[in-house]
Amino acid sequence: MPDQTIKTPCVGLCSTVYGDLVCRGCKRYHHEVIRWNGYSADEKQAVWLRLEQLLVQVMTSKLEVIDTLRLRQQLEARKIRFMPQQSPYCWAYQLIARGARMISNLQAYGLALLPEFRERPLADLRDAIDREFFLLSEAHYQRYIAPDFLRDAFDPGLIASTRA
Repeated sequence: MPDQTIKTPCVGLCSTVYGDLVCRGCKRYHHEVIRWNGYSADEKQAVWLRLEQLLVQVMTSKLEVIDTLRLRQQLEARKIRFMPQQSPYCWAYQLIARGARMISNLQAYGLALLPEFRERPLADLRDAIDREFFLLSEAHYQRYIAPDFLRDAFDPGLIASTRA
């Protein structure tokens, strides 16, 4: 199982087809979804790395991975796909995304919620994590990607140089 690679961040819930600039499912930008199959390995790795960094930021604010080996064993036993090269916090997200309604004791999975989240139902926490991950991805898009698209769209010099 862990030797299988996940070839795309797609989770089958694409919202870019409805006009979203950031997919609510996988959190990639619309142009990344469209061009994914044409990306080089380095370009794909850059997208994966950004998604991992944003997700880890969200996850570390909610829980702690206390036993990486136990978490990995639980994922493998439950046949939950994960990327071994990613942070265990991404693994934890996969576990919670797939099993939030069935898990009653996170410590059995090598995880511990931070005190302020211990009384929350895990399914609600999962939804909050997903929303925060989306909002961070959207903010990243607005800050770093959208200005370039706007500049390219309205820069007559760029248009003229591409026609030459």
